[in-house]
This record gives sequence, structure tokens and C-alpha cells, in this order.
Amino acid sequence: MTARLADIAAQAGVSEATVSRVLNGKPGVAATTRESVLAALDVLGYERPVRLRRRSAGLVGLITPELDNPIFPALAQVIGQNLTRQGYTPVLATQTPGGSTEDELTEMLVERGVSGIIFVSGLHADTSADMQRYDQLRGQGVPFVLVNGFSPKVRAPFVSPDDRAAMRLAVTHLAALGHTRIGLALGPKRFVPVLRKTEGFRQGMREQLGLTPEESDELIEHSLYTLEGGQAAADALIGRGCTAVICASDMMALGAIRAARRQGLAVPRDVSVVGFDDSPLIAFTDPPLTTIRQPVQAMGQAAVRALLEEIGGTPAPHSEFIFLPELVVRGSTAAGPQGQSPPARRAPADVPAGG
Repeated sequence: MTARLADIAAQAGVSEATVSRVLNGKPGVAATTRESVLAALDVLGYERPVRLRRRSAGLVGLITPELDNPIFPALAQVIGQNLTRQGYTPVLATQTPGGSTEDELTEMLVERGVSGIIFVSGLHADTSADMQRYDQLRGQGVPFVLVNGFSPKVRAPFVSPDDRAAMRLAVTHLAALGHTRIGLALGPKRFVPVLRKTEGFRQGMREQLGLTPEESDELIEHSLYTLEGGQAAADALIGRGCTAVICASDMMALGAIRAARRQGLAVPRDVSVVGFDDSPLIAFTDPPLTTIRQPVQAMGQAAVRALLEEIGGTPAPHSEFIFLPELVVRGSTAAGPQGQSPPARRAPADVPAGG
């Protein structure tokens, strides 16, 4: 192996240590130097390691979380359509509970020679995750773009909705309707979008209702991004006298509506509910959901454009592209109860399993 390293180093005009870094996919090697080493491998007749073989120009990996939340299939569809128009074939890789991890899916895509990868709501959005995995991917020469979530530790283009502005929109809408006890149902604290939504909520509550950050924090409940998570969070918030609940996803909002009904309350007469995403079909729920629309089309197009620029050798700025969301008012919000006393609980109504 040492003899081979020496041969490759001599052919490429670099040190053996540099050859070793390239062969092991380590970061810190210039792209031109990496290409010289790979060319030396070809000239000397050595087989490239699988992860360093020439990538097909046609495949682009797309890694998403579970597909239960309709926003992820919606994003995947937009990204897939835009890739296809540019002559690429999207390869969808989905994380599932107990299934493949993001790292395993990334390795699988790299081994199959993808030209680049788009990560949607991945570990880059988790403040507790180790970001070195992305340095290693860059060291392997694989371009990538990250959607939803930001880390200053990762050198790559990011695409995100403006979570802070989204919460200010929701608070402003509910305050204008006369609500003063507005709750916020969120996912786990460690995620960047959650932290940003919290900041926007605090700012909106201060601007609209004069609340301090500490007073606003009493109206925040962390749970899971599921219908059941939204139900649990809304139960707690309604118990604290909230007459309106803003949710971090449409799925959570459906859970909040279920929570209100199981307490014998009507939406929006007793409790107003605002979702986030504007997922497909959410306009047809009962009642139709007032929500914050993620600019899915624009974000998907931007992610593809940034990735193709990376693939083409003219990298997009390694910064965050932020897209403004839109408030879509439907039937799940209405004027707040007079006097803002906590909603009176009625006898629980029969609620269907999916309600």
C-alpha cells in the first residue's frame, strides 16, 4: 500500500499524506488537487474507491424525514419536478422510525454516484447534532443544499422560510381578532425552526400585547410534530386559559382542534387555531384551517438552482436564502371571547378518531 501511495503521489505531484486524505474522503484538499490524485489513479490503472468513482450526471439524492406530514411530499414533488426539467433524475430517500438514518441514506446515495444531495429538515436543523458529517461529505466532493434549518458550522447554501415573520403574522392576526391569551404549540426545543418560531412569537406578543419574553414563555408548549403532539400541547394551553393556539405544523393544528372538541369546545367559537405549512388538502378540513403558508414552490426551485450551481462549478453563496411566508385566513379563527376569560368547558362531544 505504501508503494502504491508513493507511486500515486509521484504521478500527481503531491505528498503521500495528501493522497491518503483524498482516498479516505477527508476534507481540506483543494478540488484541483483532488482531481490530480484521481487522474493519477486512472493513469496508473488503480481502481477508484467506490465513493470516488465518477458520478452519474443524472442522479440527485433527496433525503426527507417521514412522509406522514404532507409538507414533505409537497416539497419532494416540487424539487423532483424542477430536477426533472433540468435533465436530472431525483432519488428519494426517506427516513423512517427504526429504519435507515440520514447518515446511512447519505452513504447509500454517494455509493450510487449521485451528482449532489438535497437535505430537507435533516440533522442540520438539530442544534445537538454533530455537523462534521457535512464536512466529510464536502470532503468527498459531493455538492449539497440544506432546506429548513441553519447552522453557521456548515459551508453550504441553505433555504428556509422566515419562521420569525411567520409567528409575528399569526400573533398579529389573532390579536386583531381580540385574543390576548395566545398559546404556541411547538416541536422539541433543539431544532432551529423551533428556536426561531419562539423568537418570532415573543416579538409578536411584545409588539401586539405588551408581554415580556417571560410572560410569553408561559404560553409555549413543546411537544411532537404529530396530531397527537398537537393535541397534548393544546390540552395544556387551553388549560392555561388560552383562547387561541398557534401550531408549528398543520398536523399539530388538527390535533389542537381535536383537543378543543374533546373538551367540549367549538373551533373557532371558543378556541381559534392557526396551523403552519398550508399542506395539501388542509383547506378542506372541518373547519378549513387558517395557516401560515410555506412558500414551497419558491423554496424548492431555489434549492434546485443552488445545487445545480454547485454541481456546475459556480457555487451559490454559502449563506441562507430566506423566503417570506403568507397568512392564509380560513375558518378556524374568529373573534376572541369577550373579556378573555378562560373558555368554559362543556360536556365532551363525540369526536371521531380522525377528528
